[in-house]
Amino acid sequence: MLRTEIITEGTLSCFSPGLTYEDGSPVNVEVSAVVFDGHRLILASDKPIPGAGRSAVFAFDLVEGLPDPESHRFLTADAIRRAVKYEDFALTVDGRYILATTGFDRIDDESHDLNAYNHLLIWPVGEPDRVQVVDPDPRDGVEGSLELRRKLDGAIGLPYYKIEGLAAVPASPDLGEPCDGLLLFGVREQGRAHDDFDYVARVVGVHYRMTAGGNLEFVDELRERYRFDPSEYAGVRHTCGLSSLEYDPFNDRLYLMASFEVEDEHGEQIGGYLWSMPLADLSRGNPPSIVESVHGEALEFEHKAEGLAVLDAERLFVAYDNDRDMSLGRIDERDERDACEAPYTLLRIVP
Repeated sequence: MLRTEIITEGTLSCFSPGLTYEDGSPVNVEVSAVVFDGHRLILASDKPIPGAGRSAVFAFDLVEGLPDPESHRFLTADAIRRAVKYEDFALTVDGRYILATTGFDRIDDESHDLNAYNHLLIWPVGEPDRVQVVDPDPRDGVEGSLELRRKLDGAIGLPYYKIEGLAAVPASPDLGEPCDGLLLFGVREQGRAHDDFDYVARVVGVHYRMTAGGNLEFVDELRERYRFDPSEYAGVRHTCGLSSLEYDPFNDRLYLMASFEVEDEHGEQIGGYLWSMPLADLSRGNPPSIVESVHGEALEFEHKAEGLAVLDAERLFVAYDNDRDMSLGRIDERDERDACEAPYTLLRIVP
C-alpha cells in the first residue's frame, strides 16, 4: 500500500489568454495526457488548440523539480497536429521513444472524416519532427492507425469504446519470441454506442519490437491483459473509469488512474483515484492497491485526474482535465482558472 503527500499544486498557462476559435468561442485547455521524458514534461489537450505555430501537444522543461513557464513550446509536426483527442502518452521500455494515443472512440465506416481520432504516434525523445504513425492503413495516403483500430475492435469486442490509457512495460522473459516490451492500452468506456456504455477499468495489450526505422511492429495478438473494478475499494465514492496508465521503471510498478464525472443532488462532481501494483501482478491477475493520502485514507483527487507522469522514484505529476469546470478549489486562492490554464498536482510517495 502506497501513501503520498502533496508537494505543491498549481496551474500551467498553455497558450495566450483570450485565444478563441474561428466562431469566437473561447479555447479551453483540457489536459488529458502527460509524460516526462527525463528532461521535459510533454502534455496534450484532448481538444485542438488552433492557430499557426500551435498544436494540442506542448512541452515544459522541468527546472528545480517544477515546470518552467518560460520554456513552453508547441510540438507542431504535421502528424502531431493532425491527430485529434489525445488521451495518453508513454515511454517505450528503453526510454528512447515517446508514444501518444488518441481515444479511438469514433470512426466513420463510409469515409475517412474521423480518422484523426484513431492515431498511435511514436517519435524519438527530443525529436518530435521525426514522428511516425504506428500500424497505419496499408493503403497509401490514408491517414491514421487503422490497422490498430481493427485489432482493438477484435480485442475489446464491442461496437463502442474509448482508449484513455497507454503504457509500455517489460515483457515476461518466458515469452518465447524476441520483443522489446508489452504495450498496454487502457479502456475507460465500452458499450453499444457513445450514449450507451459502461465505465470500466480494462487493459488490452500486445507485445512489440522496434524496427530499424524507429517504429513499432506487433509480434503477437492484441488481447485482454487485465481488468479490475474500482467500485470494490473502500473510499471510492463514485463510479469511475480508467483515465491513465503509467509504468514506473524505478520501482517496477504499474499505476492505474481512474476518474469520475457524475451528476448528483449537489450538481456535477468530478475527481479521481489512483491504484498501484508490482508489475509481476499484472500477468498474475492480482488486484491493485489503492494509493492513500498521508493520513491513510484513499487518495481522492479534487479534480478530474486524467494524466500521470513518473518523474523519479518518489515523485508523481498529476494533470487534470476538468472540461468546462473552471473552479480551482484548494489549488489556488483564486476562485476560477483562466481557460488557458491547466491545474496540476505534484505528489511524493511517502517512504
